[in-house]
Amino acid sequence: MSFSIRLTEDERKLAESYARLHSCTMSEAFKNALFEKIEDEYDITIGREAYNEYVTDQRKSRPINELWKECDL
Repeated sequence: MSFSIRLTEDERKLAESYARLHSCTMSEAFKNALFEKIEDEYDITIGREAYNEYVTDQRKSRPINELWKECDL
């Protein structure tokens, strides 16, 4: 699949500079940026869900020393 986007001259220069800096094509730079953004948003969503579950279940945190003792570390 391919697609095109419109960039201002300044945006194009910035994108080209970024691609050169990372030794990749403009296409690779945009693809990498897109998937990094998707991964970041996925991680944030999973983190929020885990935190909400933690709060809903009224779990309590405990000192790391207790875990180490429990694991014989």
